Amino acid sequence: MGRIVTRVYRLIRPPRPSFAFTWLHGIGWDEVKDEPVFGEVWNDMSALLEGAGFIAAHNAPFDRGVLRACCRSAGLEPPRLRFECTVRVARRTWGIYPTKLDHVCRALDIPLQHHHAASDAEACARIMIAAAAARTSSPPHP
Repeated sequence: MGRIVTRVYRLIRPPRPSFAFTWLHGIGWDEVKDEPVFGEVWNDMSALLEGAGFIAAHNAPFDRGVLRACCRSAGLEPPRLRFECTVRVARRTWGIYPTKLDHVCRALDIPLQHHHAASDAEACARIMIAAAAARTSSPPHP
């Protein structure tokens, strides 16, 4: 507990060649056109969740919705794990505002290549690890 045990980065091909936010994350159709679709990689990816107590994400309601929509579209069962939101954790644990991922990482001295999925995911894991450490080192409140 309290450590990152594996790292996986996968691109998937979306259902159509036109999608949003290429300007933000730098991923365009040329990068994903030859990748497998979500349903082809989900079994391998979901196996990584075995034994996990939760899924952490920054702005977790968004990520939960995207994952559920991807599963539904592929005819797959979404994971039953709860989602922990690192936005809420950062606010509750350290009172960090604004709470964009890059602000939280800067405040906690966590390395980040913002909007790169692997870096964002690892940052979320590190936020959760730091929050768990903060809880165990803080004196209990009366």
